[in-house]
Amino acid sequence: MEVMFTGTYTAIVTPFRNNALDEAALKRLIASQIKGGVDGIVPVGTTGESPTVDCEEHIRIIALAVKFAAGKIKVLAGTGANATNEAIQLTQAAEEVGADGSLQVAPYYNKPSPEGLFQHFRAIARATKLPIMLYSIPGVAASRLAWTR
Repeated sequence: MEVMFTGTYTAIVTPFRNNALDEAALKRLIASQIKGGVDGIVPVGTTGESPTVDCEEHIRIIALAVKFAAGKIKVLAGTGANATNEAIQLTQAAEEVGADGSLQVAPYYNKPSPEGLFQHFRAIARATKLPIMLYSIPGVAASRLAWTR
């Protein structure tokens, strides 16, 4: 099995100025990550204000991250959402704009069962060719991600 993501990935913030995305600041932020030697970035994860941007902004941030990364580092796009259909739409859009992968958060504040989590992530995985990384935020996720072998 090929390992898609190794090394250091920075969960970047989304810079705003006057209530709008600050594209120049985002470009500088990504350039500084490249210069610093990271292997990739995670735009619009929960650190990057994903719960507070609308879908159009979300996709624009991913597209700009891909553009500014310019193939020098990988872009693991934060496309997770509480709603499965929203996560699918964001993931498909990330694929279309050239992201290298998708970061999926365990739905936060609602309480899916283990089977519900499985079905949520399976539906997203079936809707894209992107590799998917799962993560959970224990402080807000009512359902834990846990694997056993």
